Amino acid sequence: MKWIYLIVAGLLEVFWSTCLKYSEGFTVLRYSLLTVVGMILSFVLLSQAMKSLPLGTAYGIWTGIGALGALVAGILLFKESASPQRLFFALLLLIGIIGLKATSPH
Repeated sequence: MKWIYLIVAGLLEVFWSTCLKYSEGFTVLRYSLLTVVGMILSFVLLSQAMKSLPLGTAYGIWTGIGALGALVAGILLFKESASPQRLFFALLLLIGIIGLKATSPH
């Protein structure tokens, strides 16, 4: 269950960071509220996962999922660059996430 909490927490990080962009500096109420709710839920699930996962593993995977997801959201929703260089470094992030999971003692 701890891994499910962590994955959902990471996906919620993507959700709230995307809502944060849509909130236009907290000037759009709907997206501002979704940002805050998403943050709270993400942190709650991260804290549940951290009850039994090592700090470095849980936090690294959580931020990695968030970073990769935000990159994909930026490309798909906000027409950000999908240059080969950006995609290469995104691949390195993915490798890092997989490595943290593979080497976790839990």
